[in-house]
Amino acid sequence: MRLIVARCSIDYTGRLTTHLPEAVRLLMIKADGGVAVWHDGGSSVKPQNWMTPPTVIEEGDGQIVVRKLAGVTEDRLEIGIVEVLSDVTHDMGEAAALEKDGVERDLQEALAAAPAWCGEGFRLVRREWPTDIGPVDLMCRDHQDGWTAVEIKRVATIDAVEQLTRYLERIRRDPAMEFCAGVLAAQVIKPQARVLAEARGIACVEVDLDVVRGDREPELTLFA
Repeated sequence: MRLIVARCSIDYTGRLTTHLPEAVRLLMIKADGGVAVWHDGGSSVKPQNWMTPPTVIEEGDGQIVVRKLAGVTEDRLEIGIVEVLSDVTHDMGEAAALEKDGVERDLQEALAAAPAWCGEGFRLVRREWPTDIGPVDLMCRDHQDGWTAVEIKRVATIDAVEQLTRYLERIRRDPAMEFCAGVLAAQVIKPQARVLAEARGIACVEVDLDVVRGDREPELTLFA
């Protein structure tokens, strides 16, 4: 997490338009792309401005711009930096960054150790592969040496498909990874999520944590 204390002005455009004049504020920029602007006064339970992930954050001379697609429009937060009083980054640890429940976290660890459960010949390149809107759970190479991004959920819903779609859009901007494939891996994949994923060319894999760990034999399926 990056914490910036700066004298700055804030301009927001999107569903409405607001302007905050120059003042000393705390800018909180999270690893998942969330941004919040705080001031030392008034109510302390709500930021003056905020943007929830996924976002695109662009930083230039004297300015930080945060953009977020909201349907067909774009929310935009422009932070004009006059003076930086403090700029520090804190590593909150992997567990804090993931914000997963125990099953989901354990499933990610198990699949990282045995990525072939996600696809034929998969080998792990990196856990928590960074994008500018947050990390994708696993980045793998397949049996043909192609790139594949794997998002892991305990229960995969349409939101999980949307999340992986956004990651793939950002990853594919790199010409070296423009054909990166996507895999949604979960203990349970909702039917609607499976339909949407398949429509978007995203593979779906249901996995059992106990089987991946080797604690239980996989169920045998008989074919007539």
